[in-house]
Amino acid sequence: MFAGHNDPIVAIATAPGRGAVGIVRVSATSIAPVIEAVCGRSLKAREATYLPFLAADGSAIDQGLAIHFPAPNSYTGEDVLELQAHGGTVVLQLLLARCIEVGAAMGLRVAQPGEFTRRAFLNDKIDLAQAEAIADLIEASTEAAARSASRSLAGEFSREIHALRDALIHLRMLVEATLDFPEEEIDFLQQADAEGQLTRLRETLAGVMRRARQGALLREGIKVVIAGQPNAGKSSLLNALAGAELAIVTPIPGTTRDLVSQTIQIEGVPLHVIDTAGLRESADHVERIGIERAWGQIASADAVLFLHDLTRADTRDYKDADAAIRKLLAGKVPPSVPVFEVWNKVDALGGEAHTGRGDHVVAISAKTGQGLDALRRQLLEVAGWQAAPEGVYIARERHVQALRRVDEHLREAAARMAQQAQALDLLAEELRLAQNALNEITGEFGADELLGVIFSSFCIGK
Repeated sequence: MFAGHNDPIVAIATAPGRGAVGIVRVSATSIAPVIEAVCGRSLKAREATYLPFLAADGSAIDQGLAIHFPAPNSYTGEDVLELQAHGGTVVLQLLLARCIEVGAAMGLRVAQPGEFTRRAFLNDKIDLAQAEAIADLIEASTEAAARSASRSLAGEFSREIHALRDALIHLRMLVEATLDFPEEEIDFLQQADAEGQLTRLRETLAGVMRRARQGALLREGIKVVIAGQPNAGKSSLLNALAGAELAIVTPIPGTTRDLVSQTIQIEGVPLHVIDTAGLRESADHVERIGIERAWGQIASADAVLFLHDLTRADTRDYKDADAAIRKLLAGKVPPSVPVFEVWNKVDALGGEAHTGRGDHVVAISAKTGQGLDALRRQLLEVAGWQAAPEGVYIARERHVQALRRVDEHLREAAARMAQQAQALDLLAEELRLAQNALNEITGEFGADELLGVIFSSFCIGK
């Protein structure tokens, strides 16, 4: 269990800086001393009361709303007090200090990042997947991601995981019964259609995995790096995709010397697009640093847009330089990462170009926008996005990895099932491991270190 998990805690629950309203939140097993000292009176449960917040000498720090949420009907499952004051930095710090002052005798301390949500998880108000969805909802970079996070917070993802777990437990019960009573004439597994149950369980899991992968894509997005020779139009392509003049565009080779990045969205999927320095041999020290950084980004990309200039594509020097870059890309980019052959400036050739054939070849004009829709569609396809499927919930990479382990164990369980009595103990073990992997998602089984990493990513006061 976490150290100090029963300590009374307090924190400013709104973002730093000035605002119309700021909130100080307190959570404890008993909060009456803080209420009496700061509010000067008792409060009705879950009713906003307008009153002065009192300093030690009885003067008013500010006037605002106080709300008391008695346990267990609160966010954390403990007694919670929310003080809604004017959103000035000094005012909120004074309120925070006053709460700590009056709560010193009960051990009140400033909360750690994510500690309020961690209390909610430990007090069974939410499971771990819902707790993560709170952070994902706050951090959502697209409308689709926010809606998916809201579905996860409402428990849609957790309900599917619990349904899988319940079916898995039932199947484990049948296998364990067969192991415990081998002398019985009744074949528990055959009578209960255990093989059919396992097949249906795997089919249901496949649907959950598909939606979880989509949810992880909504949350994480993909990293797209634009690479190519100088003056191929990389910065123009970034500007065209972003719909804004983010990168400087000039006819001078080597204009882009450092990384320029922008997150855009296509059908709600975030794409982190990075413009890089033109790839070439250079005597300029600063440009060489930019080129080194470009190769570093290329090596960690989810997709690479290898941009070519159609107006120079037939010259010997340009062909040789492109061939050299292509060879280097083959050595630095993993085989699983798609490299798009993007032929730019098609508008200069009257709208037609002979660009060759392949799965990821597209002709565009960063200047006029021709071909950009086709490029966007191909990026979504390689990312694995399926045209805004209904019911997608936000998911994290750890959820996807856990579901993959469940799938592996169930696949192995199916093989053991086919061996029948000779492998029942191995079948039981595979089902147990599959259940453990499911439990990791909702937090019913997991190391404290894992929980610590998850909640430490939250903001203070949440």
